[in-house]
Amino acid sequence: MKLRSKAAALLLLALVTLLLVLLTLCTGRAEPPAPVARTASAAQRHPAPAPARLPGLGAFPGAGQGAQRRRPPLPRPRAGRWGAASLEKLARRHGEAKNVRAVLPHRLWMHLAVVACGNRLEETLVMLKSAVLFSHKKMQFHIFTEESLKPEFEKQLRQWPDSYAKKFEHTIYPITFSVGNPQEWKKLFKPCAAQRLFLPVILKDVDSLLYVDTDVLFLRPVDDIWKLLRQFNSTQLAAMAPEHEIPKIGWYSRFAQHPFYGSAGINSGVMLMNLTRIRSAHFKTSMIPTGLTWEDMVYLLYQKYKNAITWGDQDLLNIIFYFNPEFLYVFHCQWNYRPDHCMYGSNCREAELEGVSVLHGNRGVFHDDKQPTFKALYEAIRDFPFQDNLFQSMYYPLQLKFLETVHTLCGRIPQVFLKQIEKTMKRAYEKHIIIHVSPNQMH
Repeated sequence: MKLRSKAAALLLLALVTLLLVLLTLCTGRAEPPAPVARTASAAQRHPAPAPARLPGLGAFPGAGQGAQRRRPPLPRPRAGRWGAASLEKLARRHGEAKNVRAVLPHRLWMHLAVVACGNRLEETLVMLKSAVLFSHKKMQFHIFTEESLKPEFEKQLRQWPDSYAKKFEHTIYPITFSVGNPQEWKKLFKPCAAQRLFLPVILKDVDSLLYVDTDVLFLRPVDDIWKLLRQFNSTQLAAMAPEHEIPKIGWYSRFAQHPFYGSAGINSGVMLMNLTRIRSAHFKTSMIPTGLTWEDMVYLLYQKYKNAITWGDQDLLNIIFYFNPEFLYVFHCQWNYRPDHCMYGSNCREAELEGVSVLHGNRGVFHDDKQPTFKALYEAIRDFPFQDNLFQSMYYPLQLKFLETVHTLCGRIPQVFLKQIEKTMKRAYEKHIIIHVSPNQMH
C-alpha cells in the first residue's frame, strides 16, 4: 500500500509539473497587454529602449496561434517621383485588370498638340508614333485638323496595337479662330499653322502643353522635355529654342523687317506652354504698355505687322516675346534640331555632347534628298513595325543607312543623330527585360 501511495504521489507531481510547463509556454506566446493610457510626460517623449526579446516560440511569424503577422505598410505613390508604370503597379491589386485612368489622374498626363492640314497626315502620324515608342507617362493628344482628315486619323490610330494604344488618348478638333477673319488666319504662312496661337483660348481645361509641328520626331521620351516645365521661374510661361546659334548667319538678324526675340530670334516648331499662366498674364506692346490679354495682343500685333511678317505665326511669337522677354524660357538646340544646325557645319554644341533629342525636319527634308540623314531617321520610324525589336528593326538598319550619307555635311556627324536614340532604346530594352520577364523565366 505504501508503495502504491508513493507511486500515485509521484505521478500526481509529474502531472502538475507538466501542467505548469504548458501554462508557461502558452503565456510566452500571448501578446503583451496594451499599455495603459497616460498623460504626456518627459518619459513619453523620450521612452526608454524596450528590453530585447529572446527568440522563443512567439518571436517568429507563424509560431503558434497567438502570434500575429504585421505587414509593413505599402509605399504611397507620389506624383512627380513615380512613373506611370510604378503608380499603376502599386495601385493595382493582384488579379485586378489594369485601369490606367483610375491610377494616374488625368491632370498628371502629358499633353501634346499638333495642327495638321493638307498633305500632313502621314507626317503627323509618324510624329505621334515617335512619341509613343519611347515615352513613359500617359499622353493626351490634341489633334487640330480639317474635317476631311478626321476619319483617316481615327482609323489609323485605332489600328495601333494595345501595348502602345494604352499609352495615350486623343481628341480631334476642327480648325477654329476666335478673333479676326478665319480665312485670313488659315492662309498665314502654312495652312492652319496659326491655329497654335489660339490654343490657350480653346484648351481651357489644360494646364500645360507641348506643341510641335508635324515635321518633328522624338528621339527620346517626351517625358524629358516635359520636365523642362519645372525649370520655369515665376514669370515664364512658354519655352522655345533659338532660331539660330550664330546670329550673323541667322535669318532674323539678316532679313527680318519686324522686332524679334534676342539676337537671333526663336523657332516655334517645338514650344512648351503653361496655358494657365498665359490665360492669366497681362501683356504689353509698343502701342499699349500693359493690360492686354493673350488673345487681344495676338490680334493687335497681327493687324500691325501682317505686311511685314514672312514666317507667319512664328514671326508673331517673336514679336510677342520681344516686348515681353520676361515671359520666355529658352531651351537648348538639342530639343529643336534642324538642318541649319549641321548643313553649314556643326553648330549645336548641346547635340554634340548629348545627341539630338527632338529632330525638326523643316523645309521638307524628311521627303527629299537634300538632307538624307534626316530622311533616313524619318523612314526608319515610319517603317518600324510596332511589335518588333527596336535594335534589330530600327537601330541597326539606321546605322547602315547612315553609312550612305557620310558624303553630306549632316551625315559626317552620325553620332549626333544616333547617340540619344541609342540611349533611349537601351533604356526601353532594359525596362522590358527587368519588368516584363518574371524570375521564373530567367534561368
